[in-house]
Amino acid sequence: MSRTAGRLRGNADRLAVALLAGIAGVAGSYAVAGSTPGFVAGPIAGLLARVTPGAVVAAAIVVLGDLGHQLTLLGAVAIAVAGLGGAGSLGVAVADRTSTPLAGAVVATPVGAVLAFAVTFAPAASAVAGLGVGAVVAAAELLAARTTPGFSRRRRRVVGGAASALGLGAAGVLLGSGAGAESTDSDAPSVGDGAEFDTPVSAMLADAASNSLEVAGLEGLVSEEFYTVDINATDPTVPAGDWTLTVTGDVAQEVGYSYEELLGMAAENRFVSLRCVGERLNGRKLDTAVWTGVPLSELVEPAGVPENCCVMLRAADDYFEEFPLAALQDDGLLAFGMNGQLLPRSHGYPARALIPGHWGEINVKWLTEIEVLEEPAEGYWEQRGWHGTGPVNTVAKLHVDNRLEDGRIEVAGHAYAGTRGVERVEVSTDGGDTWAEATLSEPLPGDDVWRQWVYRYDAPGERHEVVVRATDGTGELQPRERADSYPSGATGWVSKTIRP
Repeated sequence: MSRTAGRLRGNADRLAVALLAGIAGVAGSYAVAGSTPGFVAGPIAGLLARVTPGAVVAAAIVVLGDLGHQLTLLGAVAIAVAGLGGAGSLGVAVADRTSTPLAGAVVATPVGAVLAFAVTFAPAASAVAGLGVGAVVAAAELLAARTTPGFSRRRRRVVGGAASALGLGAAGVLLGSGAGAESTDSDAPSVGDGAEFDTPVSAMLADAASNSLEVAGLEGLVSEEFYTVDINATDPTVPAGDWTLTVTGDVAQEVGYSYEELLGMAAENRFVSLRCVGERLNGRKLDTAVWTGVPLSELVEPAGVPENCCVMLRAADDYFEEFPLAALQDDGLLAFGMNGQLLPRSHGYPARALIPGHWGEINVKWLTEIEVLEEPAEGYWEQRGWHGTGPVNTVAKLHVDNRLEDGRIEVAGHAYAGTRGVERVEVSTDGGDTWAEATLSEPLPGDDVWRQWVYRYDAPGERHEVVVRATDGTGELQPRERADSYPSGATGWVSKTIRP
């Protein structure tokens, strides 16, 4: 029994060092790559998302929301730690076999780098990942080789590995948070070098601020933090100098545009709201910005497009989405600016599509190709059971309830109905028995924008249910029946219980 226990303890310390080496390797990769595809866990997370059955993905989105995406990334990190830990395990075995502490690091470093490169094809990040693995193996074996009273060789090995992994991990997180920054790229033009759209946008932002309702806790008419949803855990890095947009498929001739050509075209500034098809009924994945870009029709028409049914938009992150050609030609925008600045990387830099009145998934980021199709095809999310290519559902959201100094209660939120616009928001303070009209913010210029609403009433002194509903610009009331976001977007009246 004692020999078996000893072997188990010996294997345990080797396993611990291997896993610590894997953690350091992942941290090294993150230190260089940050939240880009060069981070070793990024491609693994993308693969997990693609191989997971559509029904499971749908259930995770509906039940877990953003947590599902975070769990996928966590699983990818665990797989990456285990993989790079294999290189660490090999290094520990070599050190034991040769009785040479640094021999293990000499083997583990290149093996870890090769494993990381096989996943990411990112030389620098992979090399640092290998160095992280090797450094932990070296630290563990060097400390294990020392004679320290009261500490066994196994314990010294684990302490050495843990101390080095902790230090390397902290450094990796600190450095990596800057490596995956929101900046575009070093070659991108500044506002003064060709993207001169800041001045008119500043005026639009000022008007939006002045027209926003003064309600504590209610986001203004232009969002301070715009939601993001992507199929991959890391956003692609697309240098402006390398980017092109091509129009392909059933066209008379293929055409292409460079980033420089795009910025040289006459641009428009528009208020546009986006809503995620996968958000919960009263969720917060509905936001508005001022976007700057070029009408998509001006880019597609030179290719000679027949009266076809649809188009497929393809992106640099391998995302693709199909929808009617008429929707693209009807005031679609290729945006390269957001709120007076070039697009942040997380919102599609260098350029993204904006298709008025459609769910957010249609507004493809990092757009690289517009393929004109002869017949319908399924996009990325349609292949997984979603049907979010149609116009957005009308919704009135209730996000704020305040107690005013005069004793009244103030409830407020946003309402959105795509290009149909919002005509009216009604509020019931008795669970839907009676209704009163809320005050709406003045409409923003544009055909695809939300509105704020607010309603103030005397507190009834007891617990009560507030219900809100919107009527769109065509006079149609939003449906009362509630439905989950899968497969066609959440519907129903939002309600909230207010306590005295």
